[in-house]
Amino acid sequence: MFDSIKKMFTGNEGEEPVYTGSKPDISREKSAELFEKAKAYFPGGVNSPVRAFKSVHGTPLFIQKGDGCHIWDADDNQFIDFCCSWGPLILGHNNTKVREKVTEVMQNGMSFGAPTALENELAELILKNNKFIEKIRFVSSGTEAVMSAIRLARGYTRRDKILKFEGCYHGHTDSLLVKAGSGLVTFGETSSAGVPKAFADETIVVSLNDKEALKEAFIEFKDQIAAVIIEPIPANNGLLLQEKEYLEFLRDICTKNDTLLIFDEVISGFRVGFEGAAGYYQIKPDIITYGKIIGGGLPVGCYGSSKEIMGSISPEGPVYQAGTLSGNPVAMAAGIAQLSELLRMGFYRDLNGKAEEFTDSIQRFATARNYKFKVFTIGSIFWFAFTDQEVIRKAEDIDPASMDKFKVLHRELLNRGVYLGPSGYEVGFISSAHNKIELEKAKRAIFESLDFVFSRQ
Repeated sequence: MFDSIKKMFTGNEGEEPVYTGSKPDISREKSAELFEKAKAYFPGGVNSPVRAFKSVHGTPLFIQKGDGCHIWDADDNQFIDFCCSWGPLILGHNNTKVREKVTEVMQNGMSFGAPTALENELAELILKNNKFIEKIRFVSSGTEAVMSAIRLARGYTRRDKILKFEGCYHGHTDSLLVKAGSGLVTFGETSSAGVPKAFADETIVVSLNDKEALKEAFIEFKDQIAAVIIEPIPANNGLLLQEKEYLEFLRDICTKNDTLLIFDEVISGFRVGFEGAAGYYQIKPDIITYGKIIGGGLPVGCYGSSKEIMGSISPEGPVYQAGTLSGNPVAMAAGIAQLSELLRMGFYRDLNGKAEEFTDSIQRFATARNYKFKVFTIGSIFWFAFTDQEVIRKAEDIDPASMDKFKVLHRELLNRGVYLGPSGYEVGFISSAHNKIELEKAKRAIFESLDFVFSRQ
């Protein structure tokens, strides 16, 4: 048992096989030195598992700086970045307006553990432009937002069980690290050691896109389910786009059973539109969670709901939740600057149009060459999948063997100056800083890399 758990987080033992690519490898000398030093300080040399590059070739890159759509590593390699700090940098790196606003606010101090006017300003900006929530509570991360939303749902309904979907990731909260996705799937496992069985027993897991499974769960656990939580745009285990009709069914079955519906919009929120997936599908959940995008990529999150449900939160109600850094002025400043830009006329039209042209071009290229390769996309989010399936709506429909091809693709792209997140299960993002010239360069790199991947068959 211990060996299997260890492998989940460390990967396979032994030396990595020699890689022979179509282009010479970029230098990783300084990154490799930093990684060796980091191993003495951090488990696996990293502070978040997927950063260890265990599912792709080579040692991790240590990033030195970012600007616009580019990042540079410790060896001064420059990349067009489609990770965007895992999504929140919708304006790109080091955006001038965000940086100037943060610098201005920092002159007055960086943390008080007390209310500031900046909290009011960001909350008003969000709530005035989002009809799906009436009150919010700022926290310090997406995981904390989800954890708090779950506690709120349980406190409000006075029920204990939570229903989640296989492949949806909701942060590293104990009761939700069950069939989770994200970094755990990257390592070939779907649950975590250290989560008590009693916690997991309060979590019901069903497959996505399966109405009958949902019906059966509500019958078996009648009047016990506090909330159903879903990524309305599942984007941590591939991009598992759901049909609107299925999400409407989910809304209806929750309403009929007096169960709260939670949309985890840590990735989709403010990405596919200012109102996120709720606005995209025009479906109102009971609680919504958001992540770092509301703080320009700084450590922040929030959860929101109706005034009635949020009235259960302390100090108004009995559900306790607190945080010294909740509403931190620096994060609030960055959020005000970033979200103000997102409200600019035509912002999402331009961004999503740019993403559509980019992904359509890649798909046309792959289709013309009869490659077993699909680009799944929504808004400015995309996912490269080595498959011939027209749709993938369930985590179990992803072929694990396809990740071998992604591993080659990832290294080929790095050698051509394009950075994707180091896992084939993760999605990519386009920012407003990705201009036409850089996207054309990226497309050429992707075309060449795909040609190499499929030439190896």
